[in-house]
Amino acid sequence: MTEQPTGIAREPIILASTSRTRRDLLLGAGIEAEAVAPQVDERAIEREAEGLPPADLALRLAEAKARAGATLRPGRLVIGADQVLEEGGRVFHKPADAEAACAQIAVLQGRTHRLLSAVAVARDGAVESFVEEARLTMRSLPGEAIARYVSLAGERAVTGSVGGYQLEGLGVHLFARIEGDHSTILGLPLLPLLARLRALGALAF
Repeated sequence: MTEQPTGIAREPIILASTSRTRRDLLLGAGIEAEAVAPQVDERAIEREAEGLPPADLALRLAEAKARAGATLRPGRLVIGADQVLEEGGRVFHKPADAEAACAQIAVLQGRTHRLLSAVAVARDGAVESFVEEARLTMRSLPGEAIARYVSLAGERAVTGSVGGYQLEGLGVHLFARIEGDHSTILGLPLLPLLARLRALGALAF
């Protein structure tokens, strides 16, 4: 039986990501997407892209995920996304454990860093992509405050996002100023994504 989409999406949409936050952002916009795990070696892509500007790296990762998702679901519209955190020319990855999260926050505290959120929309071999930027200024934090935050947030939360924080949770307490769209910070810039889906005829309005 052919799957019949309902609601805002005119056709079934695939999210090439296991991120609950990204899926929830789409659901909040009335778009139910099937989530699939793209088989992408992110570290290998990062090694191959060494020297690229952070925005280009984010785009390359998002496009790789979208293409992988399109291979898994031929003929379907696939959304791939990735996010890169850059500060002072250094690109940060998700911390491996609570200790690494403390170390990342210690570097970022008192400074402004960039979150570059890239999105790629693919169908079979055709891909179009874009990147949006947000700037976040972290409070000046002594080591004991950082350790307290990591303890309260829990290892699962601090290792689940680049920079060691989730802005939608306790991570909001780390910041003095935020410049940029909330959905961009969460990793899926909704307004430009919805505009592209409408241009593709994938949405009801």
